[in-house]
Amino acid sequence: MAVARDDGRQESPEERADRQWGELLQELRVAQTGVQILFGFLLAVVFQPRFAELAEADRTIYVVTVILGSSTAAALIGPVSYHRLLSGRRMKPQTVAWAARLTILGLVLLFCTMCSALLLILRVALHNQLALWLVAGMALWFAVCWFVFPLWAIARDNRQEATSSES
Repeated sequence: MAVARDDGRQESPEERADRQWGELLQELRVAQTGVQILFGFLLAVVFQPRFAELAEADRTIYVVTVILGSSTAAALIGPVSYHRLLSGRRMKPQTVAWAARLTILGLVLLFCTMCSALLLILRVALHNQLALWLVAGMALWFAVCWFVFPLWAIARDNRQEATSSES
């Protein structure tokens, strides 16, 4: 049975949604800026003279990376559209929930985009299998920083909460 959390805040569901929306916007500003810069660079690559020299596999990685980058941008910009279209309809808690889901999807897509972009760059730069190992190491690092640490903190907090509720 889940125990209701008392976070010490005295706020209505609407006030909580307003606060959570503000926090989410701050997070999105950081992620959106990076994605937009990365995506801009990706779009410019195809117009570089050396692009024609890329091997077929590298061109395929490039296309996948551009698709992932555009999907990432859509997911991380989506919450703004969602909020704008639902604004004034007294649906702020639902808007925050869906925007948070889109943001998490955007982070997963960003993870894939970063790994794909790294693979392309390192394959072109190194011309050997070391590229794949370096990307795997970076993917692991991204996963640990972005997903494992937060999930570990949640699990740790849940264990502490369960221990304190048993006392």
